[in-house]
Amino acid sequence: MEAALILETTFLIDLERELSRNAVGLAQEFLEAHGQHRLCITHTTTGELAAGTSLSDRRRWEDFLGAFQVLPCTMDVAWKYGQTYRYLRDNGLLIGTNDLWIAATALAYDLPIVTKNRRHFLRVPGLEVADYAS
Repeated sequence: MEAALILETTFLIDLERELSRNAVGLAQEFLEAHGQHRLCITHTTTGELAAGTSLSDRRRWEDFLGAFQVLPCTMDVAWKYGQTYRYLRDNGLLIGTNDLWIAATALAYDLPIVTKNRRHFLRVPGLEVADYAS
């Protein structure tokens, strides 16, 4: 099976900044080191990037995201969201709603998340987290 990664919003923001400044940084270096992986993002991440200012032009936003496979929100993703929410709530470990959707997508597709917010996502049981910024 082809190896794949879910690129979380913090990663994509750093990547977009590096590309716009024409400066190689940690995000681009990570991609070069993992060139054999299929690069995925979640529907939640697409919305978070659309809400930001650097990709506020729709064509620019679509061009930037066109390099990645957007994973759909499925019934399995929604189920994982509910299970994970209950666990985190019951244990006083809740994370933000958008991050919870991203984590649920990763769990449902059984893929690791690439983020610099490793400690935050490690609250989610069973989630594989890769830190590109260390």
